[in-house]
Order: sequence, then structure tokens, then C-alpha cells
Amino acid sequence: MAKGFYLSLMVGPMVPVPVGQDVIDALTGVQVTVTSGARAQSGFQLTFNLSKRSPLETLFLVAGSSLPPIIRVILVATINGTPEVLIDGVVTRTDVSSGSESATSTLTVTGTDLTALMNWISFDGFPFPAMPPDVRVLLIIAKYAMFGLIPMVIPSVLIDIPIPTDRIPRQQGKDLEYIQSLADEVGYVFYLKPGPATGTSIAYWGPEIKVGVPQPALNVDMDAHTNVESLSFNYDAESAVLPIVYIQNQETKVIIPIPIPNITPLNPPLGIVPAIPKRIEPIDMTAKYSPIRAALIGLAKAAQTAEVVSASGSLDVLRYGRPLRARELVGVRGAGTAFDGLYYVKSVTHNIKRGEYKQSFSLTRNGLISTVPKVPV
Repeated sequence: MAKGFYLSLMVGPMVPVPVGQDVIDALTGVQVTVTSGARAQSGFQLTFNLSKRSPLETLFLVAGSSLPPIIRVILVATINGTPEVLIDGVVTRTDVSSGSESATSTLTVTGTDLTALMNWISFDGFPFPAMPPDVRVLLIIAKYAMFGLIPMVIPSVLIDIPIPTDRIPRQQGKDLEYIQSLADEVGYVFYLKPGPATGTSIAYWGPEIKVGVPQPALNVDMDAHTNVESLSFNYDAESAVLPIVYIQNQETKVIIPIPIPNITPLNPPLGIVPAIPKRIEPIDMTAKYSPIRAALIGLAKAAQTAEVVSASGSLDVLRYGRPLRARELVGVRGAGTAFDGLYYVKSVTHNIKRGEYKQSFSLTRNGLISTVPKVPV
């Protein structure tokens, strides 16, 4: 579509195949959104010009009403010879807007990642005797191996294995709902990451990792070195919260309040000066849980409310040199002492048109002033 990158589109039931040139020629716009968080779900939207003899009506409209109703879409962007799988998902909606006599109609195809498949059938009551949460998650993900899901499940360090003579855990709701509820119980996240090979996705269930090798720095107000189109910052000290969990002594029935700090292994410091919590938020429901489960819920809540520094902006991918990835670290330079340093990429939206590839993004971290003397260029 433009010098330096091109887009590959694969569509089909179950196993997608590359589309023909006429479909690529009709494609006018692509948007892919990737977010982080406990209930993250990626989505996409494709826009086509729809002529009367276009094969798109058969490809999306007719095929989408067949059995099984699974139309899978894979988008791969190749930049400077390096492929990047942007989305591997299924179509959830198609819209057609009719044009005037001189204008062609428009077909808009909307969908989400493969977690949509995990949200169709309810398995209420399915037993998991003597199985910790991570084993239950592995068994559920195994159902979707035919769609290329590869499990990456991290066992919790503070694990609570139910004894069969005491209770047998049973699934409540659909697979996606149950996996997300298990993640909430131990302060984890669950999401699908497409790739690395086309047609596969990593099903990650574990802590939200905010460490690792940072992506190339985002440069602002650095003349010829500037590689972002816009970047603005926000510091909201009022959003910091100190969670209080309650643990009940089983012998004396005395309830003990325990404050949870906002800097934890789930949320390492990316800023030297964190915000001091001005609000206390009791989590009353934890009194009925075991001490381990109550502590994990408190840790997850503390990590969610500690992100007091945020940034949002946009960039041209060709100038940046590669797509900015969500759920990873990135450096910022040229923004001043308070806001320079490492950030966690909370969300990214890919906007692709013919001859143009841009991204909008949002960043977060838990304090002012960088914890590192310099960031990778």
C-alpha cells in the first residue's frame, strides 16, 4: 500500500486463505485496536468499496450466515521486510451502506480476536476436582487448539488448591468469563497475542508484566529526531487509592484490616516519585475469602489504581520504523525531567489507509521522574 510496508489479508472459515487482488483493491481502510488490562480484547474493522459484482458479498455476507458461522480474519503488516501479525480474529458484524447513483456502496466488517469463540457456549457446572486455577485454564484453552491457540499460563506464587473433600470447583458461565474470573481471583490478566507465526496466537494467563526490553524511544520536540506526531501527558494524583483487605481469623472470628501498598511485584516502579494515596478503599468482600486469595485481590487492585501518570499521542509507523506494540515498555525522550523515562503501553490503535500507516496510543506509569538515566534509542 505504501513504500516501506504492505498489508496481507487472509479470510476464510476456520482456516483463512489469502484473498484475491480484487478484494485488496476494494479495501479502503483498516483499524485494529489492542488494549491491556484484566479483560483486554482486541478488535478490528475493515472498510471496503462494494460494487454490484463484488465478490465481497459472498465472502462476508453469505459465508457469515452459513454453518458454522465462523469467518476468520488475519491481518499481517510487513514493514521493511519484517512481518507483524496485527490481528487474528473472527467477524462479528457486517454493515452495508448504499451509495448514490454516482457512488459505490461501502461494506464495513467488524470483529474481535479469537476470544469471541470462547464466549459462545456456557459450560456451567463442569467440575475441576483438586485443580488449581492454572490447570483449569490450561484445560479450557486446549479446547481451542484447532484455532492455533498456544497456552502461556503462569502458575500463581500464592496458590490456593481446593481439597476435594472440602469443595470441588465448578465452572460458572462461558469459557472466557470463567478464565477472566480466575484471573481476577489471583490478580492476573488474560489476553490473546497474535503470532509469532501466522495462524497462531499466544493465550497468556498470568501477571501483567511491566518489565523487559523497552521498544525504541518516542522522541518529542527533538527537531530531526522527533518521531511522534503528537504526545501529551497527564498527572492525576487524586486517582491513587490505598486498598484495605479484611482477613478473618478462623479461630477467634476477628476481622483484621491489612493495607496493600501500590508498589508491588505486579506493578514495579517506573517513576521515582509515586503519588501518595489520598483515598482509602476498603474491599469488604475479602473477609469471606482465604488470606491468600484476599491478598491477591488487594495486590491486583493496588496495581490498577497506581497508574497516576498517563500519556496519549500518535505516530507515523514508517517514521518510527516499526509498529508500537501494546503490553510492552517504551521509552520517552524530550518531554522534560518529570515525564521522560519508561512507560507501559496500555493501548494501541492501528489506522491503515492506502499510502498511510499511523498509530494512536496511550501510555501509563506509576510516578514522576525516570528511574533510569537513559532509555534505548
